[in-house]
This record gives sequence, C-alpha cells and structure tokens, in this order.
Amino acid sequence: MDALLLLAGGLLHELMLFAAIGFVIGGASDLAIDLIWIGTALRAKISLRQESAHCWKRKPATHSKFAIFVPAWDESAVIEAMLDHSIEKVTGHDVDIFVGYYPNDRKTGDILKRVAVRGGRVVPVRAPRPGPTTKADCLNAIWRGMVEAESDKGYRFDAIILHDAEDLIHASELALYDRLLPGLDFVQLPVLPLPDPHSRWIGNSYCDEFAEAHGKAMTVRQSLGAAIPSAGTGCAISRKALAGLAEQRGGVPFDADSLTEDYELGLRIAEAGGKGIFARCRDEDGSLIAVRSHFPSKLGTAVRQKTRWIMGIALSGWDRLGWRGGWAERWMRLRDRGTILAAMVLFAAYAALALAALLGAAALLGHYEMPEIDPLLRVLLWINFGLLIWRLLMRAGFTAHAYGWREGLRAIPRTITSNIVAMMAARRATGRYLFGGSDGAKRWEKTHHVFPDTTLL
Repeated sequence: MDALLLLAGGLLHELMLFAAIGFVIGGASDLAIDLIWIGTALRAKISLRQESAHCWKRKPATHSKFAIFVPAWDESAVIEAMLDHSIEKVTGHDVDIFVGYYPNDRKTGDILKRVAVRGGRVVPVRAPRPGPTTKADCLNAIWRGMVEAESDKGYRFDAIILHDAEDLIHASELALYDRLLPGLDFVQLPVLPLPDPHSRWIGNSYCDEFAEAHGKAMTVRQSLGAAIPSAGTGCAISRKALAGLAEQRGGVPFDADSLTEDYELGLRIAEAGGKGIFARCRDEDGSLIAVRSHFPSKLGTAVRQKTRWIMGIALSGWDRLGWRGGWAERWMRLRDRGTILAAMVLFAAYAALALAALLGAAALLGHYEMPEIDPLLRVLLWINFGLLIWRLLMRAGFTAHAYGWREGLRAIPRTITSNIVAMMAARRATGRYLFGGSDGAKRWEKTHHVFPDTTLL
C-alpha cells in the first residue's frame, strides 16, 4: 500500500507540472488576446461604441442581387418555419433562397416544394446522390443549381449568403451586406446562440463561447490582419470570389472532402488575395446584427458537433491548410488547432485534482504524508490561479454583455461543462481522425435542430 501511495504521489506531481505548464502557455496566449482587444477598444478601432454608431448606414445601397444557400439533410422539423421567417425578413431585397436536399430525404423535399409554390423565392435543389454526404458536397449541388438558374433566367447574382436550416435571419442582414460588400469579397456576421431555458449548463455554454469568440477573438484577428474564418452561416461571399474558388476545383467552390468547409472558406479567400471582414454592427434599435439559432442542448449532440469542429479545424485543417501566412496568421492557426493539446492539459488537471483528493483522504486517515510542493510548481500554480480568475472574469463579462448579468454569473460554473464537452470531443475526434470510420467515408454528422418560437423573441 505504501509503495502504491508513493507512486500515486509521484504521478500527482508530474500531472500537476504538466497541467501547470500547459495552462501558463495557453493562459499567456489568451491574456495577449485580451490585452490586444482592450488596446484596440480603447483606440476605438474595434469597440463597442463603434457598434452603436450605425456607421454602415452611411454607405450607399447598391441593390445587389443575392442568393442564399441553405444545405439541408433531414431538416423537415425546422425547414418550413425557417424559410417562412426568412422570406418575411428579406422582403424588399432582390434575393432567391436555394435549398439543397437529398433524394432519400422525401419529407424535406416535399416541404421545400410546397414552400416554393407558396413563397416564390425558394428554389429547391436536389442533390445528385443520396445523403448524407458532407455539407460541402450539398453546397456544391446548390452552386450548380444556382448556375443553372442564372443560365435559364439570364441574370447573375452579385453575392452568395450562407445559412443553416435552423437560423434566424436578422431583418437588417441583407441591407448590411448590400452596403458593405462592394469592394470586399467576404463579410462574416457574429453568431449569437439563443439561450435555452431547458439546457442552462450544456446548451447555454455555447452562449459563453460565442459571446467571447465573436465579441473579442474575431475582432482581434481582424485588427492583427489575420484571415477571418467563416462560421458557415451569416456570411456573404462575392460571386467573383466564389467563382474563383470554383475554377480552382473543377467547377465547384467547396471541397466535398472537407468536414469544416465553413472555416476553410474565409481562409482560402484570403489566401487567394480576397479581402474579408468581421462586421460587428448594430441596427437602429440597438440590436446586434447577428445570426441567432439554438445549439445542441444535450451532452451527446454537443460532443458530436464539437467532434466535427475539432476534426476539421485542429486535425484535418493542419493537413489541408498548413501554416502559411505571417506571424499573426500563424498564431491564429496555432490557437485554432490547439484544442487537442488543451484537452490533454484539462484532462491532466482534472486527473490531478481527483488524485489529490484521494491522497488527501489517505493523509487524513494517517496512511500517507502529503509532500511539500516544490518552489517552481508553487510559482506556476499561483500564476495559473491569477490567469484563471482573469479568464473567468473575461468570459463572464462578455456573456453578461450579450445576455445579461445572470447568464454572465452562470458562465463561471459553466466553464466546467465546456471543459467536459471539449475533453470528450477531443478524444472522439482523435480516434476518428487516426482510425477513421468503418468504410472511411466522410459524412455529414449533423445534430438535431430546433427552430425557436419567434413569438417569444
């Protein structure tokens, strides 16, 4: 027993040292992002005051013709409500909504045909192969459908907007694109998850993450001159830029083998010399012009979704996009791809915490004497404690700004939920990346979607 306890004590020291060093490295990177954001906000280049200035309203309207792409696989539960709401919000703009569906998804297809007859703006596009394939493959089918429609009707769209089947479109979204896109190739709006009163600890953890990511991290990327990745929804791409990508890929703009075509899109446009921005603007009523939707509310679905993100960004993204660009671009890509290592550090920290509790219990019973913490580890622990307090305050602050002070306070304990999901998703993503599926095929591993009751918003 004594030998086992001594072994456990040695393991505890190594776990604590590994986690402490990992947290210091990650915390220093996060702190640098925070300080850059504070500096740019104080200089009013990227600040909350700029959002309320409605500066985009001063730009002239160009009356662009838009095509909205909505890829759909097994979306019969939400697609009709989403399209009805979208048609209402795009009134006054020249826009067609192209919705891709699969031949073996009859329910979704029947709904699309019904809405197309009723709404007039909806164009169903049937994919050539049974689903699910990848989301990128479905988007390519929509692209072909749009090009065919342009040929038949003799006009050409100016820009393509990407949305998901569960999205709430903001009433001023198209007006914003119409004014910002001239001279740009890509515009990304913030994503603002809708709070779920029935899933405060899992579903609402997305609120915390996006409030900070799209309230701070994306604006810092922009201020540093790094490429803006697409969120896959709430983004507009000039037709010229998307056609340029299509020329490189044999006629289609999206890589059908990509699991995160959304993330890659913005980076590839930047690599091709295109100019993209992250547009964090407010409407006249003070509301943030953003995409709103419900995110996964159950542990299993949250893990599946984040598994796809980690596989596509942290693992496949390394292979597919490499490390091109200047120091700012490489730093952002390192942060994007650090999720696997971060999950390992988190696991070591939680394992050390559990092991310390067991050894502490043994010490209370007189079976073990807790050793002194060596000076280096003690210093690292104090540094990490300070970084942790700062990190929790920053997350709570951004969440409170977006959702109110109550959600801001809940964001602090919700960090544990986010950590658990991240560790589970990292383990699953690593296994799938290394060993693949049973047949090696890439499929659209979507999650169950819920469209909000718009009367309650």
